[in-house]
Formats: sequence, C-alpha cells, structure tokens
Amino acid sequence: MNFQQLRIIRETVRRNFNLTEVGNALFTSQSGVSKHIKDLEDELGVELFVRKGKRLLGLTDPGKDLLVLVERMLHDARNIKTLAEQYSQRDVGQLTVAATHTQARYALPRVIAEFKKAFPRVHLKLHQGSPQEIVDLLLEGEADIGIATEAVAEHPELASFPFYRWHHALVVPSGHPLLAGGRPTLEAIGEHPVITYHEGFTGRARLDRVFADAGVAPDVVMSALDADVIKTYVELGLGIGIVASMAFHPKRDAGLELIDCRHLFPENTTHIGVRKGHYLRGYAYRFIELCSVELGESVVRAATSPGRGGEEL
Repeated sequence: MNFQQLRIIRETVRRNFNLTEVGNALFTSQSGVSKHIKDLEDELGVELFVRKGKRLLGLTDPGKDLLVLVERMLHDARNIKTLAEQYSQRDVGQLTVAATHTQARYALPRVIAEFKKAFPRVHLKLHQGSPQEIVDLLLEGEADIGIATEAVAEHPELASFPFYRWHHALVVPSGHPLLAGGRPTLEAIGEHPVITYHEGFTGRARLDRVFADAGVAPDVVMSALDADVIKTYVELGLGIGIVASMAFHPKRDAGLELIDCRHLFPENTTHIGVRKGHYLRGYAYRFIELCSVELGESVVRAATSPGRGGEEL
C-alpha cells in the first residue's frame, strides 16, 4: 500500500469514477490508475469498487469504509508536512482563505491589511465562492480558513466561530418614496421591484422566510452574488436593493440612501470555519485572532484538535 494508491481511491470518488479524469488530475495514465486500484484490491483481498464490465459504478461497503480512512490518512500526511514547515519556516508559507464575495469585499480588507503587515513573507491566497464551495474546500484540505454566513456553522466536520453580526438593509435612490414614509414595512417593500442576493448567499434564505411568514411575495426582479452589482442596478432605477448593511458606504455610494431595517429582518452571524483536525500554522491562528480578539490560539486549538468535540463558540 502506498500514498499514490490512496490518492487514486480518493480522486476516483471525487471524479465520479471517471478513471480518465483521475489520471489527468494525478498526472498519470488511465491504465496506471486501473493497475493501482487492482494492486490495492489484491493486497487487501476485497473489492473496493462496484463494476459493470470495465467501468466503475461506485464503492462497495469495504470501499466506503476504506474511503473514510484514506481521507484521514491523507489529511494527516498533509498535517505532518505543515507541522515541519511550522518549525523550519515560522513566518514563511501560504495561507489559503475561502470566503464569499461579501466577506472578501467588506469584512476582510482590514484583517488582510493587518495580516500582511505582520507577515509580509506569507503568501495569502484568497478564494471567493459560494458557502457550499467554501465548505468543500475546507473538507478537501484546499483551504485553511473559511468565512461565510451560511453552511460553515452547520457541518459536523468543521469547528465554527462567530466572526461578526449584521443586518440587512434597504438601498434606494435618493428621493425614493420609501425615504419619506417613516420606517418601511414588508408590505411597502413588496410594492417595489427588488434586487438582492442569489439564493444561498448572504442571508437570502432568512430574507425569504421573513417575507413568507408575513404573507408578502416580493417581486425579485434580479439577484446577484455581490452587493456592488446590486447597488449598480439600483442606481439604474431597476428596483430597490436589499443588501448587507456593511456593504453601503455614503461617500462611495453617492446618489443612494440606506434605510435601516433591523425592525424587519433578523440579525445574521458570519462564521469562521476550520476543519477539525486540520493543523494550522502559527500565522493562521493570528489571522483568526485579527478577525476577532476573542478567538485566540488556545480557543481555536481547543475546538479543532482531534478527539475534541469542537463545539461552536
């Protein structure tokens, strides 16, 4: 048994049992992939894959059990390498942070600026994606830290920590009728075309639930991943925007007005996520602490160390 065989088992599942794609991903041939799989099955004395002719259709029960161990072994191998780097090059390396567009644009600039000042020789790699993509990157070991409002706090293999709390607000053009009528109601919002976030992003599910519970069906004419896009189309007069309140800047957003809606929409919490058992370099703990002073290294270690429950804080 060798690590290449373990990588092939994992990659075969990730590539939906397409051995050509597995070979391309691991820089080997399809025949080489097939031989590694057969050699491992012969060594173990069990079939790991369900077959139809030469095609692989899925995992057998032994294969499913083995996959759990393979994932753990490859993750621990990565941890060993990271551990060595921690002691040989304390302030040199790479930190990969996965975040949604909103967090990357509005919540992280201050943190990243302070981090780069403290660790100029660390290459910071910032991935932007959906909450589910962020979870997948964390679970696959492709990201060290994930930041999102959705999904991150819900996965049992991740330890999550509150980053900050925020509310949705309305963004309207200057002179809009909603500015003159006191605090807006859901019914009043429902009388105008609405531009807001895509489903699954930046608290959209909670917005939809609020309207549904009130029996109001807003006319969502456009949706986008990023608040800057939403504000652009509000400026063009295509509707009123519902955005995260921190995405509004009076100086940058001249011609637009923000309407506080804390009386309508619930508070949201953006979370920081780390895979349990994932070994973090010292500078990764510092990045998290720059996000929230309450999240010191000892707190994060306690929640992410193997064998700990990793309860959400």
